[in-house]
Amino acid sequence: MSDAIPVPSEIRLHRKSKVLEVAWEDGTRYSLPCEYLRVYSPSAEVRGHGPGQEVLLVGKEQVGIRAVEPVGNYAVKFIFDDGHDSGLYGWGYLRWLGENHEENWATYLQRLAEAGYKRKEARP
Repeated sequence: MSDAIPVPSEIRLHRKSKVLEVAWEDGTRYSLPCEYLRVYSPSAEVRGHGPGQEVLLVGKEQVGIRAVEPVGNYAVKFIFDDGHDSGLYGWGYLRWLGENHEENWATYLQRLAEAGYKRKEARP
């Protein structure tokens, strides 16, 4: 059995619902909201340049993705409609985001609450 990370077999952006659907070669499928992808961007703007430098993004409830660009055979780059376009989502990271969506989202909501930010629900 290989420890290789599965490769997405399909990546589909649903602009109206602001959800990215990712299907994997092993049959796994995840639906990831654009807001979630934005606030967990692997870019230095969000993650910083080292431990403890992470930035809590607020006000991203309405963010969408304008474009999904392939990067070689190992990643995708999202062009968000708020202008952010610097994070490369490697297959391993994208898979991790899917596998840990519920836990990551709960952590994000907790961090927002601790910061005193009242999240506005995304409009349909």
